[in-house]
Amino acid sequence: MKKIVFALSAAIVLMGCKSTSTAVNAEVKEEVSVAIDLNNVTNDKVQVAIVTPKFKTNQVTYSIPKIIPGTYSIDDYGKYIENFKAFNAKGAELTVVKSDDNSWTIQNAKELSNISYSVNDSYDIEGTHEIFSPAGTNIDANKNFMLNMHGFVGYFDSKKDVPYTVSIAHPETLWGATSMIDRDTTATNDIFTTPRYAELVENPIMYAKPDYTTFTVDGMEILISVYSPSGTVTAESITPEMKTMMTAQKTFLGKTNSTKKYSVLLYLSTMKEDDAKGFGALEHPTATTVVLPEMMPKEELVKSMKDVVSHEFFHIVTPLTIHSKEIQFFDYNTPKMSEHLWMYEGVTEYFSNLFQINQGLIDEADFYDRLSKQIERANSMNDTMSFTKMSSNVLTEPYKTQYINVYQKGSLIGMCIDLIIREKSNGEKGILDLMRELAAEYGVEKPFDDKDLFSKITSLTYPEVGAFLEKYVAGTTPIPYSEFLGKVGVGLSNQKVPGNIFLKGQVPYITVNRETKEIMVLPEIELNPFFTALDLRGSDTILAINNKPYSLVNIYEMITESTTWKEGDAITVKIKRDNKEQTLTGKVAFPYEEQEVLEVKDPSKSSLKNAWLKN
Repeated sequence: MKKIVFALSAAIVLMGCKSTSTAVNAEVKEEVSVAIDLNNVTNDKVQVAIVTPKFKTNQVTYSIPKIIPGTYSIDDYGKYIENFKAFNAKGAELTVVKSDDNSWTIQNAKELSNISYSVNDSYDIEGTHEIFSPAGTNIDANKNFMLNMHGFVGYFDSKKDVPYTVSIAHPETLWGATSMIDRDTTATNDIFTTPRYAELVENPIMYAKPDYTTFTVDGMEILISVYSPSGTVTAESITPEMKTMMTAQKTFLGKTNSTKKYSVLLYLSTMKEDDAKGFGALEHPTATTVVLPEMMPKEELVKSMKDVVSHEFFHIVTPLTIHSKEIQFFDYNTPKMSEHLWMYEGVTEYFSNLFQINQGLIDEADFYDRLSKQIERANSMNDTMSFTKMSSNVLTEPYKTQYINVYQKGSLIGMCIDLIIREKSNGEKGILDLMRELAAEYGVEKPFDDKDLFSKITSLTYPEVGAFLEKYVAGTTPIPYSEFLGKVGVGLSNQKVPGNIFLKGQVPYITVNRETKEIMVLPEIELNPFFTALDLRGSDTILAINNKPYSLVNIYEMITESTTWKEGDAITVKIKRDNKEQTLTGKVAFPYEEQEVLEVKDPSKSSLKNAWLKN
């Protein structure tokens, strides 16, 4: 999973069914047969009907997940289930007791034949919960359905490993993008089968007006599917960049991955009150769900897609191939978390940057800039908290608030291990070689014991790697990053660098007027030199810059384009002050910030550095 925080979204916030039963007249198979109706949406809810397998007990419990793999929060998807009913083969209703937010206990289970319920979605009520949008659900009749299956289909604990057959009735105008194979050739119904529940929840489906592309990379079929409410973004428009990136990823990985089909499902949000606002992506073994704002300029959208999709794609290595028993036998309702988020999320994030310098998609300066920002962010977190302890307790405080550090310190842990291995092997091996060996040792169907991973890694590498893991990952000692980067001649230096004109960290200088949709300079805030040089004041409305009009519709374009300005560039800003329009003229003046940056300090170690970045 990878989350993206758009600071301006915070500024924008400042602006302020009837259940039916189905008789069963066919012999019940040892499977769970699911029917989802996307044609008859009532009160923004869809109906689900399930033909159940036979039970030998008098009582059974049906559960919807409380938490799912790849997320690290309690989300209680059962809260969105309504009108839950159970029936015998004659259509008589059985007694059901809701035992908690996510579970229903059914009496006289030996007679159970089918159940039914309605499902509400999470996108249009995002202000009431913390479900990460790529892991959420959307029901927008005749336009879009985001079917993250854990939000629609549950399980009987004793039947999680029986086959699932899911039939989905849908409008002919909508097409379901997924990595699963549709067994139905008609235009209004799809049938998907999986050998067990765990595989069903790892296969999201996005229904929308068909807008997709496909291409093949080294034997893997890639599907890019896009839902853009206004049609401003198409799959074809972003495919060239996605193909370049995923080709580079496959080249970097080599034969590590054997997935035959991989789907990228992109949902673009209007950012209205009833739409998704949790931006980023969620990984699955053969798919990634992505949610981003539709208003983003294409350049920024593609950049974000590269960041999140590359991260999710590398999850193919870990935890989808290399993982502990906690993940292999994931408990959706009483979860036990693994100690090794540093590997699942951290090494994955490290690879998402390393492959880009390795494959020539970015230069050294860009790569070092990414690392220096990770160091800065990691140092702002609790640097003395054991990473393994945080990981195994990530669902509770004080560890939960430190989760975001998996993308910072977790990635840097991967970097340090890589540098140790490079030094000890004279540049011949790195952390990717370690992951390949772990994949060969374990693999998709063979999990490891949490407590055994460090010793296994040490046996495959060097004692120095094991010592690092014990001291800096399991232990509470802050990592001296300069010491490890020094192995390849790279060090930290203090420099003054230009900051963002409209943002200071995550704090914006501007907001949006809720009624007029106009961009306004925040009142009662100390403004930076860009504003003061032009005499831009708090409460001024920004109407246009260099004769280009701006408003809520293209605010991200304004922020993105400001990063291309140069110190001293001539600039005109049309504003409204005290209900009177006027034009301010002047020159661009950047706010400058003291920042630690990485740069090469010892060229004599360039051979090992090049092995690190290019081998």
